[in-house]
Amino acid sequence: MLRHYGVDLLDWHRGRLSSRRLRVLIAHLPADSSYARAVHGEQADWTVTDHLLAAVVDHLAVANWMFATVNRDEDTDPAPYPEPVPRPGEGEGAVETAGSPEPRGATLAEVVAFLNAPA
Repeated sequence: MLRHYGVDLLDWHRGRLSSRRLRVLIAHLPADSSYARAVHGEQADWTVTDHLLAAVVDHLAVANWMFATVNRDEDTDPAPYPEPVPRPGEGEGAVETAGSPEPRGATLAEVVAFLNAPA
């Protein structure tokens, strides 16, 4: 809050910042905020442009693979299918083990209920 808006979170406890204003500020925090990273993980670092660029790279790799496969000699081994660009939330680190509980943050409804509770 302090980094993006210059507002101290303790002002809410001091009564200088209303719950409604705090809720609006939290709802409009940018994607690079600590809150967004805590809620969304590494997905917060990826913009729509990043996702589109990853899709372009994947499609281009498949097109090159198809071209190489069609134009290869019959005696040569086929080229391996290209691996997609890893996205946030995918890959080896994304699979949770059965024994480890996943840390859970507050949902938007819980935050709103907390902020609307009488002091």
